[in-house]
Amino acid sequence: MSVISEFSFSKSFYALTLAALLSACSGTQDTENLYTALGGEAGVEEIADNFIMEIAYDDRVIAYFEDANVDRFRQFFIEHLCMLTDGPCVYTGDTLIDTHVGMNVTVAAFNAIVEDLMAAMNKAGIAIGTQNRLLARMAELREQIIQM
Repeated sequence: MSVISEFSFSKSFYALTLAALLSACSGTQDTENLYTALGGEAGVEEIADNFIMEIAYDDRVIAYFEDANVDRFRQFFIEHLCMLTDGPCVYTGDTLIDTHVGMNVTVAAFNAIVEDLMAAMNKAGIAIGTQNRLLARMAELREQIIQM
């Protein structure tokens, strides 16, 4: 592993660990359903729309999405986010492994996507504690996305 990829991995690992720790310290927010804390359907849709725009202007990752059907991506991202946050949705898309196979998502690209999601949540006015709760859940999915 190169020094740069070790640094990127370490940075990502520590950021996600910090997010999990901060989530544990967020007090009463932990008792609120995460889907509700994100603003329910409208909040999840706003995050998804913001996320798509962040990706569109991110030279680090846009190549991964050049052939993507944006409407389909949006639909499945919303479903997945809703399901992941204990919302009333059923995810109807492919597994994350099947979706990302052959994409060769790097650690650096994964980290950039996390940064884009954080920016999307910031633009939606999502509280840091709530963001950390979501990031902690998403951290568990990392190995299904990075398949090098």
